[in-house]
Amino acid sequence: MNPSLTAMKTILLLSLFFTSLLPAADDGFVPLFAKDGVPAGWVVRDWADVSKPATGAPAWTVKDGVLTSAGDRGCWFLTEKEYGDFVLEYEFKLGPTGNSGLALRTPDKGDPAFDGMEMQMADFRYNTQAKPSELTGGLYRAIAPTEQVYLPEKWNKVRVTLKGSKITIEMNGKTIQDTDLSTHTETVLRHDGSKAPPIKDRPRKGRIGFQNLSRDNGQVEIKGARIKVG
Repeated sequence: MNPSLTAMKTILLLSLFFTSLLPAADDGFVPLFAKDGVPAGWVVRDWADVSKPATGAPAWTVKDGVLTSAGDRGCWFLTEKEYGDFVLEYEFKLGPTGNSGLALRTPDKGDPAFDGMEMQMADFRYNTQAKPSELTGGLYRAIAPTEQVYLPEKWNKVRVTLKGSKITIEMNGKTIQDTDLSTHTETVLRHDGSKAPPIKDRPRKGRIGFQNLSRDNGQVEIKGARIKVG
């Protein structure tokens, strides 16, 4: 065998070996709940108007890496920081009458479902009369998911990508939203029947967060939440 060829193979193998010992490249994601306890940089607000404190005694804490709601229903758990373009990944689990939501680009006042955006997360048993846009994966009362892939009482994996006016939502390995928000002029009605701004006019930057509106003392569980900005 050619000595030069043998030497080259040895060098290549050693290079591959030492490369494998290096730490994995940073993928740009930052965990949202890196420590157990009450997360810093988050606030609990009223479910219908986030400029107001939540009523009762709701709480959100992290234990063993899982964020769980507790206490009274009817609140949002929101970041103090605002986000515009980002990729957000997490998993969620609800009870039989669970009702939650993911706030996207919500302002610091008003209802995230109508003044920002809310991706609905709700067990179908919570409201058996719900319209498609009010079911899990829908942009609440505005844009229905392309299919229903929610797994009752199991962990559901979510990936949301927002870039300018484009949004893509994947759930449990299926793309259920892939649209240009600027094209959506549909009339969206608030709970009191008044008109909310159409999706095309909603903010392009704001807070993110999770809701608990579950019945029967049900709570919301979130794990693996991480975000990549830009």
